[in-house]
Amino acid sequence: MENILMETEMKMEEAIEKMEDRLLKIRAGRANPSMLDGVQVEYYGVPTPLNQVANVSVPEARQLFVKPFDKGALKEIEKAIVEANLGLNPTNNGEFVFITIPALTEETRRDYVKNAKSIAEDARIALRNARQEANNEIKKMDDFSEDDIKAGQADVQDLIDKYNKLVDDKFKAKEEELMTV
Repeated sequence: MENILMETEMKMEEAIEKMEDRLLKIRAGRANPSMLDGVQVEYYGVPTPLNQVANVSVPEARQLFVKPFDKGALKEIEKAIVEANLGLNPTNNGEFVFITIPALTEETRRDYVKNAKSIAEDARIALRNARQEANNEIKKMDDFSEDDIKAGQADVQDLIDKYNKLVDDKFKAKEEELMTV
């Protein structure tokens, strides 16, 4: 039974990590280097993650600064950022790429909150699936009494309650971040 609980907790932890990664990609009007994590640069004919061809830093609250390791890749980096459809307009000065993050409108903020809510719901679904799998495995155990099975299911329910609270807390924090002007 311990193995089932440990495995279920690992799955739930994974769902939380995935949610956190997805929430990081929702921008809140402030610059964050992780906003460019999904950008692939065509570097010598090979699609390469941006962070492998350049350093991304935040000199100001609403500005990203991309410094390529190889200045020859500057145009490709700029092109990749535009093609990533992030709503960002890069500018290059011959040595660096600057990206100014536009301020968010109230409507855009609300859309981002809806997106965050959907991500949180996906995490809750993953948690429920993990609970369902664990409960099914517990029910299959023949060598346990009915009381042991009920106790195991109660332990699984405690786990999901704990992780659902985590999902709620993380969503509320992201919502607050998004709605703060």
